[in-house]
Amino acid sequence: MEKNSLYIYGKHAIHELLERNPTKVSKVFLLNSLQSNRYSEIKSLCEQHLIPISMVPSQKLERLSSRGNHQGFIAEISPVSYTPFFEWVEEAALSDSSAVLILDGIEDPHNLGAIIRSATAAGIAAIIIPAQQQVPVNATVFKVSAGTAGIIPIIRVHNTEQGMKDAKLAGFSLIGLESHAKSQLWEAEWKGPIAFVIGAEGGGMDKKVRKLLDQEISIPMNHNVESLNASVSAALVSYEFKRRLSK
Repeated sequence: MEKNSLYIYGKHAIHELLERNPTKVSKVFLLNSLQSNRYSEIKSLCEQHLIPISMVPSQKLERLSSRGNHQGFIAEISPVSYTPFFEWVEEAALSDSSAVLILDGIEDPHNLGAIIRSATAAGIAAIIIPAQQQVPVNATVFKVSAGTAGIIPIIRVHNTEQGMKDAKLAGFSLIGLESHAKSQLWEAEWKGPIAFVIGAEGGGMDKKVRKLLDQEISIPMNHNVESLNASVSAALVSYEFKRRLSK
């Protein structure tokens, strides 16, 4: 098996888990030579619950299952359960002192774990992650978060744009971290509830994502440093939000 990851395998075991507790499933791997009628029900359940599917060769499944009887079906299991966005909104008492993080394709599990830890410590209300092109909350993420993953809700949406549109409908202002923005973090004015959008490592935010922003802010840096690690940026903006609430 892949180091620090949790898996179950076998068609019936995965089908049962998808019906009983789909929020525990991060991703499903299927043998790429399977006939579509053999996995149609599992595919339908995955689509219903925004769970990504990867069609992979047999060598990949053999490695993930440690040569167990996978039958062409393997599911990666999350140590925490994901929360549907509008279900969370109905239960949360949103106010000017509410903030969430929306992550735009964070692929490094160490970054995601660090983001979860600092956001939880700073009092961020929830973290929104896309189902596609995003590392799930796996065992590595949980370990790096020092066990804080799951203390605040982790919300999974179809993609970043959909998550941002849902946040707007719920009354959030969308503020994106952009290295070239003229408005700087310490000076920017905002009114909650706020959704801070954090771009992917290296590439930053997608153009479609940027178009949905209400405001862009930058983190001031010296010596021509272009950008910071995504987890560092998330920690800075989370604690700046916390600092302003304490004034």
